Amino acid sequence: MMARATFASLFLSLLIAAATLLPRAASALETTAEFAMLMDYETGTVLWGKNVDEQMYPSSMSKLMTLEMLFAALREGSVSLEDEFRISEYAWRVGGAASGSSTMFADLNSNVPVDAIVRSIIIQSGNDACIATAEALSGSESAFAEAMNERAKELGMHNSHFVNSTGWPHPEHVMTPYDLGLLARHLIKDFPEFYPIFRETEFTWNGIRQGNRNPALYLDPTVDGLKTGHTQAAGYGLVASAKRGDQRLILVVNGLPSEKARADESVRLMDWGFRSFKTYKLFEANAPVENAPVWQGTYAEVPLVSRTDINTIMSPAQRRDMKVSVVYDTPVSAPVELGQQIGVLKIEAPDMPAKEYPLVAGAAVERQGIFSRAMSALKHMILGD
Repeated sequence: MMARATFASLFLSLLIAAATLLPRAASALETTAEFAMLMDYETGTVLWGKNVDEQMYPSSMSKLMTLEMLFAALREGSVSLEDEFRISEYAWRVGGAASGSSTMFADLNSNVPVDAIVRSIIIQSGNDACIATAEALSGSESAFAEAMNERAKELGMHNSHFVNSTGWPHPEHVMTPYDLGLLARHLIKDFPEFYPIFRETEFTWNGIRQGNRNPALYLDPTVDGLKTGHTQAAGYGLVASAKRGDQRLILVVNGLPSEKARADESVRLMDWGFRSFKTYKLFEANAPVENAPVWQGTYAEVPLVSRTDINTIMSPAQRRDMKVSVVYDTPVSAPVELGQQIGVLKIEAPDMPAKEYPLVAGAAVERQGIFSRAMSALKHMILGD
């Protein structure tokens, strides 16, 4: 037998009463971008999107994956910021001054400190720095791409495939907006020591000063990352993140027709996201969500709690139509161990996938003795309790 908690229903009614006083968010948003996605950083929830799971050419936005590989090597200690990467003839010809592409203008056969390599990739989008990284970490760019693909699967990026370290056009070098957002969230969350570099607005190497290519950094003071991209095949794209108060959003756009369109659209969509979606705190960690009846226990009920805070982000309209329920097999049979999973808290709202959070026993309940169990069984037979 399945139970849906009356406590959750009462709690929901209070939320609905408050939410009806709030205006409805726009039910639909149009964009000139061919691909677009807004993701909540805290929960990883996709709030809105266009072709979110469709593969696209990511151009230089895929350099975030090159950075992930380099950050991981720095974290594990196989590379240090004081080490130097050599700019090979291949790195210089394909990605350096001779290539005519985005570059840090490192000299042929020069040795560049890793600290400068990191800043060049982030700020200058240096292709020579990316290739030097690939050769230093894996021996060749092709071997590095294979390692990137393996790592992408570990991160849950199942619709991405990398052929090179730079995002240089290739029909098999593809990512989805969702995978890019997932990667950006990972970099912000797991490499906080490097993330502030994304906000730096300029970097000078070899006497050449270049500004950060992220236009949103200059137009919105709450934006603090991450990476632009552009090729003729892909159009203009951007992965950006901004934090306002306690809320952080991640934006991915691609397929825009111009630099101006990229700048204007990224700021517009980010601003819309912060105005349209809010984080609602539902339950605190270890606070009782529902009391579940216990069969033949020394206590008649056991509190169901979440090990973590349960928060959700949605529009006011979604909040108004939200359904919250607690689902578990009832009654719970004794004995019950502290921390034993009993059921789930289920949250449903229009235009968003249902979410489930495990609920565990907030206390231990021992089994009754044989006499008490017999009396409980007799009472159940007579009264049906």
